[in-house]
Amino acid sequence: MWRQRALPWLFVAFAATAARGETVEDFYRGKTVSMVVSSAPGGGYDTVSRAVARYLGKHIPGNPSVVIRYMPGAGGIVGTSFIAKVAPRDGLTIGGVQNNTPFEPLFGTKEADYDPTRITWLGTPSVETGTLFAWHASAIRSLDDARRIEMTVGSSGANSTPSFFARLLNELLGLKLRIITGYPGQNEAYLAMERGELDGYGMTFWSSLVSTRADWLRDGKIRVLLQYGPEKEAYLAGVPFGPDLVKTEADRQLFEAAYGSLAAGRPFLAPPDIPSDRAAALRAAMMATFRDPEFLAEAARSQMQVDKPKRGEELQALIARIYKMPPAIVTRLRAIAQSY
Repeated sequence: MWRQRALPWLFVAFAATAARGETVEDFYRGKTVSMVVSSAPGGGYDTVSRAVARYLGKHIPGNPSVVIRYMPGAGGIVGTSFIAKVAPRDGLTIGGVQNNTPFEPLFGTKEADYDPTRITWLGTPSVETGTLFAWHASAIRSLDDARRIEMTVGSSGANSTPSFFARLLNELLGLKLRIITGYPGQNEAYLAMERGELDGYGMTFWSSLVSTRADWLRDGKIRVLLQYGPEKEAYLAGVPFGPDLVKTEADRQLFEAAYGSLAAGRPFLAPPDIPSDRAAALRAAMMATFRDPEFLAEAARSQMQVDKPKRGEELQALIARIYKMPPAIVTRLRAIAQSY
């Protein structure tokens, strides 16, 4: 009788011992990792995520397959919320999300009911630099002009990213940017600028300009008035750098909190509380992918900017630092985000 009663306990003890002895390679061998992409197919985030997915598996111990699963909605919040709150916490679900999503809860976005500081951030292949530029035919020829003369800039809506950054630059740098909304997207605003309806555009990633409007730069069709973000862009030497222009520590903190999304780049993530050895393996595999010669060759062919990778630990520290900003900074940030 004692043997019959002991058998279940012996089985449980054996299973626990086996689980403790399972290596990361053992766990991932023969498995499939799902990569949730929080945007629709065909965009920039999808392009980067698919390229990463093609090479990531060979750098994860055990060499699992990696498949894409699209989950767009609410500017990336749907996919990010799924990873943060619903996805199994075993290391078999990861994601590539828009860089606004780590900071939506800080902005007070109601739909973003997750805690970004608890998510397992895996890394990014790049960071972004924002630009403010004027069309060559505009009367705005310098940043000082944008302080003296009203400068019209296009945007899709009052709560869009270009509108937010235009309000931020007015607040911090004393610019006179007047936001004209109603353009379906960036391309339509660019066409309006070419027609003379707008003076310029207040928030375009430098990487996007290089990949989609290289002729504008080559032919002098635009004047880049300002660059801003976590790092200066080497190509823009001589162009004023926003964080250098603020006067107080509070304004510097506000700028840092606002451009956190630029510092996050093209972030990849996994759910909270996955086993630490699997988290470490995924982070290492992500950085190995960013340095993979085949990945870099594909990025060059697709004109993807992947030259400033950041480790998952760096993203984790960045997000934690921004969420520890003083309450007064957060109040100002939310006021700018919601002042429409």
